[in-house]
Amino acid sequence: QVHVVESGGGLVQPGGSLRLSCTASGSIFSIDTMGWYRQAPGKRREFLARLSTTQRTTYADSTKGRFTISRDNGKNTVDLQITSLNPEDTAVYYCNVVAVIAGEGYREVWGQGTLVTVSS
Repeated sequence: QVHVVESGGGLVQPGGSLRLSCTASGSIFSIDTMGWYRQAPGKRREFLARLSTTQRTTYADSTKGRFTISRDNGKNTVDLQITSLNPEDTAVYYCNVVAVIAGEGYREVWGQGTLVTVSS
């Protein structure tokens, strides 16, 4: 079984910063990509950024330079640093993992999300 867990969300003032973390664990042979998405109330889930095993990074245009994705020190861990937060950034942030799972092959796995609330 594979688990994807996000952490680091919470309440933050406008202009503040947050660092979200995601860790994948379980029967993982290898990981192709790890990425971040978010979903605001009443909106579709939108792509933010992803990082491949070849260290190729892709950002959505909507990030506008305020989002930085990186691999943390631990294995199968990816972080998302967000700066200059505004109320429009309020959303549930999800970690997405595309990996080779034991006995299953390639599979896309989602975390349950972490809530970021920016209060004005």
